[in-house]
Amino acid sequence: QVQLVESGGGLVQPGGSLRLSCAASGTIFSIYAMGWYRQAPGKQRELVAAITDGGSTNYADSVKGRFTISRDNAKNTVYLQMISLKPEDTAVYYCNADGVKYYSSDLRLDYAMDYWGKGTLVTVSS
Repeated sequence: QVQLVESGGGLVQPGGSLRLSCAASGTIFSIYAMGWYRQAPGKQRELVAAITDGGSTNYADSVKGRFTISRDNAKNTVYLQMISLKPEDTAVYYCNADGVKYYSSDLRLDYAMDYWGKGTLVTVSS
């Protein structure tokens, strides 16, 4: 009932910028929190940034001051603006939607904890 699609990844030089987008589609009523996680080769998936429907944000220490998360509640879309990118930011970035209320096929309002996108690759290299 709910799908997340990321876009905006690619190859960028150190010090460069990228903007990731993630659009949630389906029979969505509301989404409590949306966020970005990343997973580098050989490492565990980690939280990068998250934002609630009220606008409260949370960032990993490694990206504070460089990444900015924002959200358009009307479009069920979350963005991640990344500046001053470093090689260690190289990873697959995954979009997450947490606390999703949606209409099921029989028009009941259902609730799901987690949805994930398929990921978009960000490579920071010269």
